[in-house]
Amino acid sequence: MAHEAPAGALDALDRRIINTLQDGFPVCERPYAQVAAQLGTDEQTLIGRLGRLLDERFLTRFGPMYQAERLGGAFSLVAMRVPAGDLERVAGIVNGFTEVAHNYEREHEFNMWFVLATETPQAIAEVLGRIEQASGYPCYNMPKLEEYYVRLRLPV
Repeated sequence: MAHEAPAGALDALDRRIINTLQDGFPVCERPYAQVAAQLGTDEQTLIGRLGRLLDERFLTRFGPMYQAERLGGAFSLVAMRVPAGDLERVAGIVNGFTEVAHNYEREHEFNMWFVLATETPQAIAEVLGRIEQASGYPCYNMPKLEEYYVRLRLPV
């Protein structure tokens, strides 16, 4: 068995895994085996390390990023203005919608921001209406007009 970093710590292999996977993931029959070979380890170790990195919250997510529009769906950025005393209740309501991702509190007049992803462009308005009805607050829909690609890489 390969050496594993103690809980709460990253070792050299963990760092190489994170840095390598930020550059992409192969599409092939055994992608984990291909990445593991590139890292000088084995497939089982790589999968185990990824599980630990997720469990210990070094990584919050490991998975594909889809372009919903190419699949017939839609994304939109949404803002809400919610009184501080009601923020927790409203966040619970908003987060209960499966179409909601990336819900964040901000220090701003519009203090709740989230991404809405739906299977069709028409569903955006429908889901926003349901959120408004359930929360009692208006949603400010800011659909994407133009897409820019900004490569974010966070070496560890």
